[in-house]
Amino acid sequence: MQLPYELYSQGVADYKNLQSASAGKCTIDADHRTLTVVRNGVPVVLPLYSPAVFDAISRHWVRVGWSLGHYGRFKWMGLHVLQLPEDLMRLQEAIFRVQPDLIVETGICHGGSIVFLASLCKILNKGRVVGIDIHIMPQVRRALQSHPLGSWLTTIEGDSTSPQVIERVRNLRRQDDKVLVILDSAHDYAHVLKELEAYSSLVTLGSYLIAEDGIMYDLHDVPGGDPTWLVDNPASAVSVFLASHPEFILARPDAPADRGVEVTYWPAGWLRRVR
Repeated sequence: MQLPYELYSQGVADYKNLQSASAGKCTIDADHRTLTVVRNGVPVVLPLYSPAVFDAISRHWVRVGWSLGHYGRFKWMGLHVLQLPEDLMRLQEAIFRVQPDLIVETGICHGGSIVFLASLCKILNKGRVVGIDIHIMPQVRRALQSHPLGSWLTTIEGDSTSPQVIERVRNLRRQDDKVLVILDSAHDYAHVLKELEAYSSLVTLGSYLIAEDGIMYDLHDVPGGDPTWLVDNPASAVSVFLASHPEFILARPDAPADRGVEVTYWPAGWLRRVR
């Protein structure tokens, strides 16, 4: 599936705006509590303890941290989770508010994420988790099966967008279940758009459809990134999806929409069903 030209152009424009807002030569003066940004040879001095500076520093912290694999340092109950703690905190708040009966996550990888979800279900004494991956590593399957929270989990091996897998997930949903869906498998535009279309109808009113790792557009030029990520990313898929799905809006569970750069890998990823 090819990225629409209009979306490509908008993606480039959005990135240039973001870059101009926080890029440039930055100098922190801790003694005088200022940050100086030099853009086109013109210095701009900002108070160090200000929202604008926090936004600028946060953006660079996320970029540098991702390039160094910072997200890979964390485990949840023995299994690598491969997420920023900030994003997991937002996720638990959404789950606490929605109180879903069924949580569907595409992408299992090392298993820590679905165990995190299962632990929340156990704390709430409500819900169950279905994890999907095109290939579940044998050691991960064994770890999940023997995990103390294994009884809260169901795993499905296969392509998350295949009719067979989608049908299996639908069959696991009970009639009155509140459903929350998290997309964290392949992160290219085409695949995420297919997942959004395939799983959106499962999401119940007031719940969330979450497309992770929209931050890829801002990682295309860091070590380990890929130039195509500027437009070939989950955020691009979300933009196209929302244009034809007014039943969803962008709405994070923990902050107003007018906040600037946040410490997150999931910008433009929180879709709340409102109709």
